[in-house]
Amino acid sequence: MATLTEATVVDLAASTVRDLNQALHAPQPAPSWRVLNPRGAHSVACGLKDEVTVDIEGHVGYYCAGMNQHATVTVHGNVGVGVAENMMSGTVRVRGDASQSAGATAHGGLLVIEGNAAARCGISMKGVDLVVGGNVGHMSAFMGQAGRLVVCGDAGDALGDSLYEARLYVKGTVKSLGADCVEKELRDEHLVELAELLKAADFDEDPADFRRYGSARRLYHFKFDNSTAY
Repeated sequence: MATLTEATVVDLAASTVRDLNQALHAPQPAPSWRVLNPRGAHSVACGLKDEVTVDIEGHVGYYCAGMNQHATVTVHGNVGVGVAENMMSGTVRVRGDASQSAGATAHGGLLVIEGNAAARCGISMKGVDLVVGGNVGHMSAFMGQAGRLVVCGDAGDALGDSLYEARLYVKGTVKSLGADCVEKELRDEHLVELAELLKAADFDEDPADFRRYGSARRLYHFKFDNSTAY
């Protein structure tokens, strides 16, 4: 590890991911970090609990920045499955594309994917704000419970299947809506909310170009008339 004027540099060609994560988890870690040569490594910068800034210069594998709290993590490349999985707070930004299950079960914070995201983006999201600059794959926001998903491109099949109260905004076309997901009116308060999310993500989009989707609230209410079917 080498300390520069602005950042502590960790080269994963010479150090291990365990060494990096232990340093990031140490009491009062350095405020700014640069990670070189990640070469698709898994679990980079996971479980961070301090207000540190981490720039990862290259592609990473599974579960990058998982369980993040308070930290700001930027990946200057693509990410594998489960980026920012179970994130609680902070900001995670992907300058490239994301594989499946981006932001899965995330409770809070902001996840920005500047490129495309694959299937199940935002699966079981529980409060995260997730903004995607490109397209998302099938089953995105499946069982989304809370939070906001913004898609500046297109969405694949079964968007919002079995949705609870997460709010979805899509600029492009939606191939199909999942069970209990419906298009809803885009009112003034939603335009304000969407404008704030796009600004936070640093995307120059017009909120009026988006459509809003949400739960029809038919699936999660017990109906006695249907009791024999349960």
